Amino acid sequence: MKVLVIGTGSIGRRHAANLARLGADFAPHSMREGGLGGALARLAEGWDGAVIATETQIRLELIEAAAARGIPLYIEKPLAASPDEVSAIFAAAGPIMERSVVGFMMRYHPAFRHLAAQDFSDAYRYTFEIGHDVTQWRENWSFAESYAARPEGGGVLLDLCHEIDMAHCLFGGILSDVECLGHVRYPGVDMATQVARAGPVQGTVAMDYLAPVPVRRVEVAGTRSRRTLDFHSGSYRDGDTEALFAQDRNEMFLAIMADFLALAQGRTPSEVEHLPRLDLARASCEEIAKAHAMRRFTGHIDGPKP
Repeated sequence: MKVLVIGTGSIGRRHAANLARLGADFAPHSMREGGLGGALARLAEGWDGAVIATETQIRLELIEAAAARGIPLYIEKPLAASPDEVSAIFAAAGPIMERSVVGFMMRYHPAFRHLAAQDFSDAYRYTFEIGHDVTQWRENWSFAESYAARPEGGGVLLDLCHEIDMAHCLFGGILSDVECLGHVRYPGVDMATQVARAGPVQGTVAMDYLAPVPVRRVEVAGTRSRRTLDFHSGSYRDGDTEALFAQDRNEMFLAIMADFLALAQGRTPSEVEHLPRLDLARASCEEIAKAHAMRRFTGHIDGPKP
């Protein structure tokens, strides 16, 4: 396969390296050097697939151009930041939807796959929580200079939306409220956000850029058992039963990329419980965009101070 990788930031470089490991030929396109016009021109050259690893707010034109040429896509999450843009993307992507994926790689985490196989008929409440100090996120990286600090396409809800996706996969339901804390230096950018979800099982998804010690965990309360999962340690508990799930982060990226290459070539993908194929991931994409549109700022905090 010949795959165009649009975007040469950290995630674009990761995808390029994984394509090489999986035996695909790839060519990178730097948005900083070639811009959107250059990316559109490169798509016209003809490819077996393309990876879109750009800022969220500029993807619609790329998806339209790729779909018009029948080029299947690996599109980084989130698909889009607004419900209208999600609708426009799905209207354009019809010819390639069943051969494309959205980058919800956490669906491949072995601990999440274990959760996805559980019987939650007794569940009545759940919480997903993720937090970290964004100023310590990556080496030689500045929050203030990144896409995450921009009102359009930035903020913690979009940046850490895997938790919303995982909650939707397991429990369905609907959004009921989205409360955020902002920052005086970054107007319109949510630093800490809590999403309330209603349905047969009530739940919350909390995410922030503020935690001095990284946290990523899930708790599901049921009438028969209480299940807890710590993604950082890989430890899982269900009543008196304990398990440990080891995971190299890049293995999840490799697994989803392998499924993308299979779909792009018309081959059978893996048996992952929630395949992030574009058409199958639509409900999650719509929920993330709707949550972003529903944000209600209730206060401000002092950090981070990059």
